[in-house]
Amino acid sequence: MSETRRLQVLRAIVEDYVHTREPVGSKALVDRHNLEVSPATIRNDMALLEEEGLIVAPHTSAGRIPTDRGYRTFVDKITAVRPLSSAERRAMDTMLEVADDHDAMLDQTVRLLAMLTNQVAVLQHPQHSQAKIRHIEVVSMTPQKALAVVILSSGKVEQRMVTLSDGLDEESLHRIGQRLAEELYNRSASATPLPLDHLIAQVEPSLQPAMAVIANSVEAVLEAGRVDRIIMAGTANLAKSDRDFGPSIGPILEALEEQVVLLRLLTEMQEDPRGLSVRIGRETSHDSLAEAAVVAAEYGADAGDGAKLGVVGPTRMDYGSTMSAVRAMARYLSRILSEG
Repeated sequence: MSETRRLQVLRAIVEDYVHTREPVGSKALVDRHNLEVSPATIRNDMALLEEEGLIVAPHTSAGRIPTDRGYRTFVDKITAVRPLSSAERRAMDTMLEVADDHDAMLDQTVRLLAMLTNQVAVLQHPQHSQAKIRHIEVVSMTPQKALAVVILSSGKVEQRMVTLSDGLDEESLHRIGQRLAEELYNRSASATPLPLDHLIAQVEPSLQPAMAVIANSVEAVLEAGRVDRIIMAGTANLAKSDRDFGPSIGPILEALEEQVVLLRLLTEMQEDPRGLSVRIGRETSHDSLAEAAVVAAEYGADAGDGAKLGVVGPTRMDYGSTMSAVRAMARYLSRILSEG
């Protein structure tokens, strides 16, 4: 079985199952897709895909449905995310133009994304996202204790005591603070995590262990001062997917309502080279979202702001269209915020 045909068969199974909700058989694949091989060959291909854990039979004598691993392989092979249609872009322009303030614009954004994807749209909204890092100092307190002080553009001063395994003199601590101040100047206070590896590399080897501890403390200070909330729309769309979730829809609704799980997940998600983050099923690392998928992209007036816009839906979602809508909306919102 060639790699190309393997992916063609997997893609066909995913696409058919997404649109029909029914297990997919070999005859249906031959009838609906131009695979240019016999049903017997397709059956062999499907058997190999099943051995690899990419598809599974939900019950005896049924067709096959994708597993979480199969969805992941499918998503990873979507090398080009299609642009939005002209109609979708017009809807985006129209809805966002009527927003008369910042909060209204964010509300309109999630409503439009929910409408475009037929999923639950969520937006991570850092409450002090406008504050910038203006200065950092590291002050010696005792031979093995130092105070990391972060001054923000809002006038707020954050500080945290740091314990060092090896004592450092005032001059060494000053150099560490100076490097942090230079590297992080004007960075959004909500843009965490910090580039720790890069920061550690900015000082000589003898100071790198201390820099790691102090930079981690600065990151903890910023995270503690960041108060996020979730703006959400389209929760009713989950009702349309109750067959996908079954009895597990309750925990998903609770996770959306409590927001803590979702905020933690969005913060943890890292973008791939396409500018997207995708977690499928157990990849979310949260039991309440084990039957769900989350697609997100960063947005913000400044690169690295770290806030995310995305959707939550069943693992059986139209990943291509959803990824397209999420990325386009995040970029559109970032452009508006930067112009504002």
